[in-house]
Amino acid sequence: MSEFGALSLVPPLLAIGLAIVTRRPMLSLFLGIWSGAVIYTESHGIAQTFDWIVGAIIADDGFHVQILLFTILLGSGVALIWRLGGATAVRNWATDRLETQRTVGLTTWVLGLLMFFDDYANTAIVGSTMREISDQMRISREKLSYIVDSTAAPVATIGLSSWVAFQLSLIADGYEGLGVEEEAPTAFETFVWSIPFNTYALLAIAMVGIVVYTRRDFGEMLDAEHRAWTTGNVNREDAQPLQEVEKDLGEPIDDRPMLRTFFAPVVVLIAVTMAGALWTGYDAWTADQAEEGAPTAIGAAAGEDGWLQVLVDIVGAGDFAGALIWGSFAMVASAIAIGVAYDLFDVGDGVDTVLDGFKLMVTAVTILVLAWAISDVASALETGDYVAGAVGDTIPVEVLPIAILFVAAFIAFTMGSSWATMGIVTPLAIEIAYNLTGSFDIMPVIVGAVFSGAIFGDHTSPISDTSVLSSTFTGADLIDHVRTQLYYASTVMLVVVVCYLLYGYLDVSPVLFLPLGLVLLYALVRGLSELDGARKGLDPITSRTPEERAERGRRDE
Repeated sequence: MSEFGALSLVPPLLAIGLAIVTRRPMLSLFLGIWSGAVIYTESHGIAQTFDWIVGAIIADDGFHVQILLFTILLGSGVALIWRLGGATAVRNWATDRLETQRTVGLTTWVLGLLMFFDDYANTAIVGSTMREISDQMRISREKLSYIVDSTAAPVATIGLSSWVAFQLSLIADGYEGLGVEEEAPTAFETFVWSIPFNTYALLAIAMVGIVVYTRRDFGEMLDAEHRAWTTGNVNREDAQPLQEVEKDLGEPIDDRPMLRTFFAPVVVLIAVTMAGALWTGYDAWTADQAEEGAPTAIGAAAGEDGWLQVLVDIVGAGDFAGALIWGSFAMVASAIAIGVAYDLFDVGDGVDTVLDGFKLMVTAVTILVLAWAISDVASALETGDYVAGAVGDTIPVEVLPIAILFVAAFIAFTMGSSWATMGIVTPLAIEIAYNLTGSFDIMPVIVGAVFSGAIFGDHTSPISDTSVLSSTFTGADLIDHVRTQLYYASTVMLVVVVCYLLYGYLDVSPVLFLPLGLVLLYALVRGLSELDGARKGLDPITSRTPEERAERGRRDE
């Protein structure tokens, strides 16, 4: 239990509340950090405030520095693609092929599913790729951000990614803390069986597909879509997008817009990132195998542990942060090379555009640093321990997964980090579940509940790094993105609770409750969109009034 008690909740809740009310995330985050420093030091806290901000930059053995460098370089890559006319070429191509809002939305969703190897790369690549096309179809930036954000972390947490290795280590640590490693199943077995119980991630992905395909919206997203269609303003009039390529970079070179100026740098980014991650992962894996006296040949190791386990180990051991830097640098270099080769600009112009790209990301990296710092504040005040400890170990087994789901969600919401939440809650949840049941049978359910809650909290928090990056690369206002996504994330969370209740009290397995969850999710989307549309006088499918529907175009199809 935290020595600061309920006071440990003040800094993150203050930052989140102020951000939502004032729509000024940087000021809100800073005040949240400062309030934490006052509580922590019992004085003015100025020195401690800046210690936390500096510490957030250099934390995790330079991981945060790597993410900042990746973000800045990617901003330069985006600037170069814009300058070369790549965005213009994609817009022209898409106008002839992606003729409806539905096809654009589905394309964005599918791309998000394919970019499973890293959530940061997912938001950057998909957001940057689809922004111009979505603007052409008058899809609001809030809607684009939702699609990107809700397919990034959910996909990464169940695919072959850096997330899986981290999650496996947490499960192993939990079993080790119990002192029952020999009796317990392997961390890999527990993780695999936990995937159906990572119900929020699975249903969040499905929710995006349902919303995009049916084109039914509700809540503030319905308002945003109505605004985008009727006025052409993909952002609110007084919104503060984290990235504004058009305003900051001026007109692109559109004499010869070519698709290769867009897709070649993006392909280079993906290829170099994946190659770098696999290369570093293989090196780290062979070193670990040699240290343990295990086979260092992939074939021999696969014969003992299975190919999937070996592949997960190699991918998980990869230096994804370093690989992202290499990939983004290669993207920048290839874009400059294309510009020079096709005589679109000279090297000097290319370097100037790179520097302009750095400026695009100033707001985003500032918010990222402050979000990491508020997470450090929560760690110093032991916010997660306080919340987890308040739950206790006397909860009925039937509702234990739901209790853990909400604890993880609240901690992620207040810390803005699903990884930090998983790190805090997973070992504690495993210990509580084992003490209550004395069995390992419930562990996949408990682990799935932790991961589900952590991702939900991440999706609803304005201090989440993935929320920041999704807003950045789609060019959306951060608070607008969080406010509109909240309705959809909460709808999924409601269905998750129903699924867990079915499991806890009626022993309904995921084979049954997941399809039932999909049906319920569809029914809720349909019902809520009809109710909200009727209240606002808008058609829930087209986001138009009856008068506006009379002016039908191809975007209505």
